Amino acid sequence: MSLETFNTLCIIWSLVGVSSFILLQFIRAPYGRHVRKGWGIEIPNYLGWVFMELPSFLLILYFYIISDQSSYASMLSILWLIHYFNRTFIYPFRIHTKNKKMPITIVLSAVGFNFMNAGLNGYFLAYFEQYTTSSFESWNFYLGIILFISGLIINQVSDTILINLRKPNETGYKIPKGFLFNYISCPNYFGEIMQWGGFALMAWNFPASTFLIWTLANLLPRVAGHHKWYQEHFKNYPKKRKALIPKLW
Repeated sequence: MSLETFNTLCIIWSLVGVSSFILLQFIRAPYGRHVRKGWGIEIPNYLGWVFMELPSFLLILYFYIISDQSSYASMLSILWLIHYFNRTFIYPFRIHTKNKKMPITIVLSAVGFNFMNAGLNGYFLAYFEQYTTSSFESWNFYLGIILFISGLIINQVSDTILINLRKPNETGYKIPKGFLFNYISCPNYFGEIMQWGGFALMAWNFPASTFLIWTLANLLPRVAGHHKWYQEHFKNYPKKRKALIPKLW
């Protein structure tokens, strides 16, 4: 595959992501608190997480192993693998909602999403990357790595707070408090957006930008849905708490 063809594929996939964002303004995906009947067979929540995230980990690992990546490209691959090792092998077994179910349709759609995004990023890093050691001295590396690490920390701390809201096998919902939850409803998603924004800056290529577009397309409607759900289900939900950006939205 030529680089021109590859970039065209990334552009097409980005447009699909934008279309998905538009669609999600009218359909609320049935996951977590929004699960409802009519979306097919359901499987245990933790297994759904493993199956969903596994392609992202395995594909990047595969391209990392088979290719002779530069040190900069290897750094990008390792950052990706760190995130998805947690998402695939740690996070699903930390959550206290193992008795909850997830529609198989959501799992399969996420598998396709992760297969495409990891495939595009892994393929680029294996066959098209032209990074040099001077790439570690660029402004986008410094800004990107700060955003990625900061987002990773925010995401992990926020996930831990959410997980600890429940006792083992408890499935009810409570108002999260502390840390950035004092200002926004979804700091876990805020951190994840920061991560992949930082990754896109460091990578500075089409597939990383495409993944950021898809991340926004998936998470922004999810953030809006979560914030609205909290407001509808908790009369004492903090009125000054915003959805994603303190004091703005």
